[in-house]
Parts: sequence; structure tokens; C-alpha cells
Amino acid sequence: MPGKGVGVAASPSCFRAARPVYCAAMNDGEPHLLVVDDDSRLRELLRRYLADQGFRVTTAGDAAEARAKVASIAFDLLVLDVMMPGEDGLSFTRSVRAESRIPILLLTAMAEPEDRINGLERGADDYLVKPFEPRELVLRIRNILQRVPQPSLAQTQFRFGACRLDLARGELYRGGDPVHLTSGETALLMALARRAGEAVSREALSEEAQFSGNVRTVDVQVTRLRRKIERDPKFPRYLQTVRGTGYVLKPD
Repeated sequence: MPGKGVGVAASPSCFRAARPVYCAAMNDGEPHLLVVDDDSRLRELLRRYLADQGFRVTTAGDAAEARAKVASIAFDLLVLDVMMPGEDGLSFTRSVRAESRIPILLLTAMAEPEDRINGLERGADDYLVKPFEPRELVLRIRNILQRVPQPSLAQTQFRFGACRLDLARGELYRGGDPVHLTSGETALLMALARRAGEAVSREALSEEAQFSGNVRTVDVQVTRLRRKIERDPKFPRYLQTVRGTGYVLKPD
């Protein structure tokens, strides 16, 4: 797309000689990134590369799609293209920053100092000019995440009934004893716990738990979780169904 000035960054050659950059994830978990770019080819390349570096990656093709996902999923960082049709990245950055402190890394072909200043003034945490080396993108993401204040112990423990969920490790305990969870059960429970007390749609849960958009998988995992956390799974107290919406995890 010549008009965007993406150049090498929009082709597979952007990823040449890109050696893996393996770093420990924040809080022993996989940071969840939202990559927003209207170039579908570049978007998919970034998704695959960042996933290979240990990130969970969700993508969006424009600001409208990104806004819907930010409203329903707790992301650790946004990787956002500036030059998109419709609402551009700078406008979207400003609207996100008005409501959230989620870190934002802007990608753009505009290399003038004034352009970078403009992006930072809108609330971006960093700015990377296209074309770029993918290793530099990973390092910049890691650096931003390391600057984000880490939650206290109280913020990483979610309690409901006799159960305690360690949000940093993704481990569930019942009365002090560990409860075995499958990877799918863990992903779903973590997604619900991050938005405890809120009704979350099955579609959003499927996306955040990476069930490939299969909402039926959400229902199956909910049934299994109830058997492990509820005193009476047929009449759940904590993992409740919200008719017409999805599910909610209620603390004590």
C-alpha cells in the first residue's frame, strides 16, 4: 500500500534475520496484546511473530473493531497503526487515553519529529517508525510493560467461597488445596476473574480465552468449572449465567 508508506514492514522481508527475543512474561503470564492495523497482511505477520515471542495476540482491522474489543477484553498493551481509514490511530489513542491507562505503542510511516510529538501528546507510550525490525518492536513492547506498575499481592488474588484464584500464576486453590484445571478452564476462569462482577458475553469470553470464536466451547468449559468450584453445580452461586448475555463470576 504505497499511500501508507509501509515499505519493507508490510512484506515478509520485514521479518528477515529476526532472531527470537525470549523474555519472561509479566507476572508469569502471557501479556495480551491488541494489534490494530488495516493492512491484513501485515496484521497477520505481526500476530504470528508476536505469538512466537510468547505474547497472546488479538487483532483488529480498524478503530471501530478495536474499540469493541477493548470494551470487552482486558489487554495489556495496544499496538496501533496511525494511518487507518475512518478514525485514525491518533484519534483512537486520544479516546482510549480518556478512559484508560492501557499502554499504547504507535506504528507509523510518518518519521518527522513533529509527528512523533503529536502521537505522544495524544497519550501514546512509544512510537515506532515503519519500516522497522521486528526484534525492535518486541523490545519496545517489553520495555513498556516493564514500566507499568505491577499489581500488589491483594490485586493478584481473587477469592470466591472456599476458592482462591492466583491471577499471577493462573492457579486455583480450594480450602488451601490446589485444584487441577485444564488449560481451557484456566483461560476461561482468568478471563472471568479479570472482569469479576460484570456480565461478559460468550463471544468475548471465546475471544479472550482463545477458543477460536467457538462459543459452544465456552458453555462446555463453564459446565466443567462449576463442578470444581460450586457446592451445587446445578444451582451455581459464583459462576452464574446471565440470560441473553453470557456469564458472570461473582466474588463474595
